[in-house]
Amino acid sequence: MESEAVNILIAPDKFKGTLTGIEAARCMRSGWRKRRPKDKLRLLPICDGGDGFGEALANLEGAHKMSCQTMDAAHRPIRTHWWWQPEKRMAIIETALVIGLAQLPKGRYHPFDLDTFGLGKMLLQAAAKGARTCVIGIGGSATNDGGFGMARALGWRFLDAKGKEILEWPQLTALTNLQRPSKRKLFPNLIIASDVTNILLGTEGASRIYGPQKGLRAKDMARSEACLKQLAIHVDPRQGKPYQTMPGTGAAGGLGYGLMAFLSGKPQSGFDYFCKRSKLEHHIDWADLVLTGEGSLDKSSLMGKGVGGVALKSQERNTPCIGLGGMIKHKKIINQLFQNTYAIAPELTDAENAQANAAKWLTLLATKASSDIQL
Repeated sequence: MESEAVNILIAPDKFKGTLTGIEAARCMRSGWRKRRPKDKLRLLPICDGGDGFGEALANLEGAHKMSCQTMDAAHRPIRTHWWWQPEKRMAIIETALVIGLAQLPKGRYHPFDLDTFGLGKMLLQAAAKGARTCVIGIGGSATNDGGFGMARALGWRFLDAKGKEILEWPQLTALTNLQRPSKRKLFPNLIIASDVTNILLGTEGASRIYGPQKGLRAKDMARSEACLKQLAIHVDPRQGKPYQTMPGTGAAGGLGYGLMAFLSGKPQSGFDYFCKRSKLEHHIDWADLVLTGEGSLDKSSLMGKGVGGVALKSQERNTPCIGLGGMIKHKKIINQLFQNTYAIAPELTDAENAQANAAKWLTLLATKASSDIQL
């Protein structure tokens, strides 16, 4: 007997390093249609503040790309972009496109050689355009400088005991004084979109939690912590708030701290911000089934990230949700929120092939899921 047509919301995040959110959504749609061509499919790629955030939010807001000349985390000149919504005077910035880890040759640079200066240059260009609101997704950064480089680009000067300017963040242990720029606030409203709530320092801080994936070694931790601590010791009293203890200041190598302390940015869950703007709950209510996914479905997916958020909201609204992943770890934990989960590796192929031709395998995985589902 022929299956009855149903409404399917396809709402994946990126498959990091292989597919953007919109590319993943299109693969899922194509695969699903092979077995269930009559279903009504609605695409809503999601994001949580990391890679792909800018494009996803720009699509929702009707913003267009603005070309930008700046530099990456290693101070190499680059041509990149941000997005501009003229009616709302809104700038949308994705940190990963400027100082992202993926922008750099793997293993060539140590985090002590990288900073956020190029991001500061981009922020200045957005302010010069007349932005009243700036929304910045800060995930995926290569840096661990607490926003020091960004602040320097904005005109802050950091001085040692002899009045000599500090130009590299690993020298911040010598910081004894700082000078503010004449213009302290670039935007009336700066929203920091992130998927983590870590504070700046300590065992759960920027260096120890996220530093290793950027190249910080165990022997680097004491120096990194000392630099960021010295930065906070001098900046917090000058700015009149204990920023270093605020949730989210440890995000993106302390960039969350820099955006709050130097630009009065307001932290917000990237997924919650996207959810509200996209009316995600309305789309879930329309659907008979939600299809989501990302490169790796694991317990971190349920810790503030977009895919876990989609699954949780689906569960709250009694809408079945299926998760597709490049791979799946911690399946027992993951299956608490999903009706079912499917992985490219090792179910269809090995991890190497999965990454080499992610679009092909994700399409096939969606076909497999559509064959199994009972609606």
